[in-house]
Amino acid sequence: MQDRSNKLMKRMLVRYELYLMLLLPLVWFIIFQYVPMYGVQIAFREFMPNLGFLGSPWVGFEHFERFFSSYYFERLLWNTLSISLFQTLVAFPIPIFLALLIHEIQNKRMRKLLQNVTYMPHFISIVVIVGMLNLFLSSETGFVNHVLSAVGIEPIAFMERADWFKTVLISSGVWQNMGWQSIIYIAALSGLDPQLYEAAKIDGASRWQRVMHVSVPGILPTIIILLILDIGHFMNVGFEKILLMQNELNMEASDVISTFIYRNGILKGDFSYSASIGLFNALINFILLIVINAYARRKTETSLW
Repeated sequence: MQDRSNKLMKRMLVRYELYLMLLLPLVWFIIFQYVPMYGVQIAFREFMPNLGFLGSPWVGFEHFERFFSSYYFERLLWNTLSISLFQTLVAFPIPIFLALLIHEIQNKRMRKLLQNVTYMPHFISIVVIVGMLNLFLSSETGFVNHVLSAVGIEPIAFMERADWFKTVLISSGVWQNMGWQSIIYIAALSGLDPQLYEAAKIDGASRWQRVMHVSVPGILPTIIILLILDIGHFMNVGFEKILLMQNELNMEASDVISTFIYRNGILKGDFSYSASIGLFNALINFILLIVINAYARRKTETSLW
């Protein structure tokens, strides 16, 4: 153990410039990520700002019991889980397919054009995206409903109907982010050894077979790492966009844990209750991250740690 510590110190002294570069982000991470965890205790107290953290009365798991026994608990949990699950099943694979498609295009000009067109929506503000959705999907003046009316279909109030909320949310998110998310896969594909493709071609493999047996296995570690990171914030479903799209008519499908925390914590000032719900949400993310990382390490030998 002592020898290992001495070796570490020697490496740090030899490469001290690199460790000094790590110092600032490390300090930032401690101050803004770990120090605020001190305030998590308000989830177990009846927090009163004038009494402070330690002066507020301790109530234990009272806020958690109140949330679990509430009539809206199942709805909030289902909406959060279903949106996250559908986003993972639909939005996660599409950037992979897009990256494989772009990688297989031989014409460099067409490849760059497709890449630019698909990742530019990422830079559009979420506020603008929701404004575009309201404009194009309006039941009276929206372009989409004009097209539906032209083919004999009754106009649909996409933004007001609860049964359309998740479809609109996820599909617009795919359009906005698929190009940007595909960049890391394109980078991974560009790092594959070209001799692998040449060997597969000599063996008589078709283009599809080269994709399935060379490209996909080559980027599989990258896919697994990004999937683990996605699962790590499974319960975080894009609070800002959901809040902007939310209205009284679609509340049944759009009310998720994060929007509920916003209404109770920020608007109503119920800090302890909101903190307990947020802690419950974070705990689920933590457990999922640990489980999926352990499973990936055991099955594929690829993991975050």
